[in-house]
Formats: sequence, C-alpha cells, structure tokens
Amino acid sequence: MDERELIYDWNRAASALDWSRARVDLNDETLRDGLQSPSVRDPSLEVKRRLLHLMADLGIAAADLGLPGAGPRIVEQVRALAREIRDQKLAIAPNCAARTVVADVEPIVRIADELGIRIEAATFIGSSPIRQYAEDWTLDRILASTEEAVTYAVQHGLPVMYVTEDTTRARPETLKALYRTAIDCGAGRICIADTVGHATPDGVKALVKFVKEDIVKGNDVKVDWHGHRDRGMGLINCLAAIEAGVDRVHATALGVGERVGNAEMDLLLVNLNLLGAHRRDLSKLPEYCRLVADAVGMPIPANYPVLGADAFRTGTGVHAAAIIKAKKKGHDWLANRVYSSVPAEEFGLAQKIEISPVSGLSNVKYWLETHGYDADDEATCAALFDAAKRADRVLTDEECHRLLKQVAWP
Repeated sequence: MDERELIYDWNRAASALDWSRARVDLNDETLRDGLQSPSVRDPSLEVKRRLLHLMADLGIAAADLGLPGAGPRIVEQVRALAREIRDQKLAIAPNCAARTVVADVEPIVRIADELGIRIEAATFIGSSPIRQYAEDWTLDRILASTEEAVTYAVQHGLPVMYVTEDTTRARPETLKALYRTAIDCGAGRICIADTVGHATPDGVKALVKFVKEDIVKGNDVKVDWHGHRDRGMGLINCLAAIEAGVDRVHATALGVGERVGNAEMDLLLVNLNLLGAHRRDLSKLPEYCRLVADAVGMPIPANYPVLGADAFRTGTGVHAAAIIKAKKKGHDWLANRVYSSVPAEEFGLAQKIEISPVSGLSNVKYWLETHGYDADDEATCAALFDAAKRADRVLTDEECHRLLKQVAWP
C-alpha cells in the first residue's frame, strides 16, 4: 500500500493555505529575547558561536545577536558573533535589538562599519495605550523618537526593522501613524509584536490583515511576527501569522524568554517541516535544544514535545503492541507513525519501548529480544511481567537485567 494512503490528513483538508507553497523566514531570538528570562544563565561566547552554526544548519534565516545599547560587554559579544558570521560565511542574517533612540543604534553602526557586515537594527518602542499611560508618553513623542532613530540608522547604512511593542493591544490609528512614519523614514521591515502574549489566532489574523492591507500595501516592506506565550498560544499564533501572510516569524529555542517565554523555535521548525513549509534537514535539532538547555540552566521537561525524554517512549501495552507489530512488518516508516504524529527518525531520534505497570507481554518480549534474551522462555517472561505489575513506575534496564540474573541463578 502507498504510505500516503495510511493517514488521512484532516489538517490539509481544512487548511486554506497550501503549506507546501508557503514561504516564510525564521528569526531566532534565543540570544537576546530568550536571555531575558529571569531563570536563565547567560551562555558562554563559545556556546553562542556554536548556536549560530546550528541555527544556520537548521535553515533559520536570521538571528538577533543582542542589544548593544545594554553596555560594553554586550557590544563585545555582538562584535564577536557578527565576526563569526562573517568569517565562517554562515547563511544567517544578523540583527540587533535597539530601543528607538540614537544612543542604542550607534553601537550597531560602529560594529557593522568595523566588520563590513550588514546588521539589521531592530528598533522597538511601545505602542499600546496602557504602555503610553504607564510611561507618560504622548504619541507625538513616540513619533519623534521613531523618526530620529530610524532616520539615523538608515543614513548610516543599516537596514531597519521597526518593532511596535504590544502591537496586539494598540489602537489602529496609532499603528498607522507609527508604521507609516517608520516606513517614510526608510524602514524596510516592520514587526508586529505580541509582547505580553495577549493575542488569539483570530486576533493575529485580523491584525496582520490590517497591517498588510491598510499600512504596507503598495510598499516593498516586509512584515514580521513576534509572539510570546503567556496564554500558551505562542506557537499556534506563529502559524496563524504565517497563514495571514507575514514574511518572517520570531521564536526562541525551547521557548525561553521573559516571564513564561516566547514561541518555541524547535516546535515551530517541527511543525513547518511536517506541514511541508520547511524542507531542511532537522537532525541537528536535538543538539540545538540540548545545548541551549544545558547552557542556560533550564532542563527540558520529560513530557516536552519531540525533544523531551518521554516524547518517543512508551510503556503502555496497547501502544507498544501496535509499534511492535509495525516493526515486525519490517516497516520503520509505519512503526514511527502508528502511535505518533511526529516521525522520530526525521529529527535524529527513535521510538523506545519500556516495561511499566501498564505494560503487556508484548512490551516484555520486545525488551527481551532487543536486549539479547530468549523472549520465548516462559519463566523469564513471567518474572519480568510480574515485577512490572508490582512496580509503581517504569523499570530501568538495570533493574530488568538484575532481576533476570536472579531468575537464571536463584
């Protein structure tokens, strides 16, 4: 049977977008927005360099290298990372965050001029009425800052992405005024930011449609989406933004970031790959995630999708039986999909069958076969099966080996 006939995909049946034709770039914010998490450590420069290489290998188009306006240490790190991109000819476009003030843009200009490399200035400023009220900002003041900073960056040869913070809670007339001013001053890209994770997918689509039809229509200006996951909708909002027609979306490894974090770059890559919109080899995705987890000090939860220890691990009898039957057909494609929507092998991973209190004999026999024991020996099977039923958790390989030694040599 044709493998494609084994799965009927309601996702494709329902989608208004032909994902195989979707074209969207990814911008990795791990090294800037991700490090704003109050629970992380700042990785070493060597780790950051390695991350840039992994981003390029995974097909991530751009990366935020930091906010040089934060001080000399960040300036030096941004310079080193930009040099790595230049010298190693990495296929990744650098950008740097900057408040919409000349003082933050100036160090980006210096680094770009010194290294002879294009660095996009991601100038950001609050746009929502609640932010304006808290800061005692007037719209005229925000517009003046926008004009001054964007003009300065453009005059000094920097491409500019103009970011309105808290876009998803800003008034339409305010967004029109801000974006149009930035575009008139030379910004080639504008970014819609869901800074506090407020948006729903419907809200995302409405906002992107408004920006594309009422603001950038007729201009050769790109539109980005930057979302957080305060309400748990970071990833789905990225997909909604792509459906609505944005050119680039932002995310961080494992979703690290301020408060509960940003959209998860790894899960975004997985979903775009499964939808047919990202056709790069993702076998280095586990290394990318584990490097970040170790470097920032945030372990990957066992139940985290795809990269968690339990993602392709089962101790349940019914589930394991189906996987084992598929394996016995000599069909790895089938075995990797019969009880998983994510094919483990495409991400450098594999299915693992364990023995637990909810296991059946199929789990026990499979474990025995794959660990060099006689799976047809009734005493061996019974001993392991009985031990599993008395346990309150999955048995480790060491426990199974020890028990079988006791059966062989009582």
